[in-house]
Amino acid sequence: MRFLKLFFLSIVMLGVFVFLLSLVFPSTAVVQRTGVIYAPMDTVYAQVSNLKAWENWNPWSRPDSTATLMYTDTVAGAGASYSWAGRINSGKVAILDSEPGKGVYYLMNIDNMRPVKGGFELKPTADGAGTVIFWHMEIKLGMLPWWKLRGFVSDRIYGPSMDAGLTKLSEICERK
Repeated sequence: MRFLKLFFLSIVMLGVFVFLLSLVFPSTAVVQRTGVIYAPMDTVYAQVSNLKAWENWNPWSRPDSTATLMYTDTVAGAGASYSWAGRINSGKVAILDSEPGKGVYYLMNIDNMRPVKGGFELKPTADGAGTVIFWHMEIKLGMLPWWKLRGFVSDRIYGPSMDAGLTKLSEICERK
């Protein structure tokens, strides 16, 4: 009996320790990547502002191979959105703001996950021959330890996919 009390007390103390440790972690996770695409800014903007074009380069445009995508009447610019429903999950992406000289900002909601605010900021390169792209995602994690732990490793989880997406986007834009 004494062993069981000690065991349960240890479990409770470990839980309290993990919770207190999680208070040190930030409540927002930010993942960002930057790249240079040797194509005109309007070519890059056409790819990032059109949700149907995302299928060609964005690693999360079809998160589940069985998912069916449903686009709204508007597929490019502010107000455009699409949703998906698949075996693994379902969700929605909506473009909140879109300006040709600046970039595109979106909100992605996936069932049972925290909402992701993201954006693509575009600037011309110093020589004017290409486009500098800054892709960022921000996830509000709240105070729960398991979400904060996921936020702590979010750059390792999402960063490689963002790198691959920027590489594909660069290949597409530079071919045009």
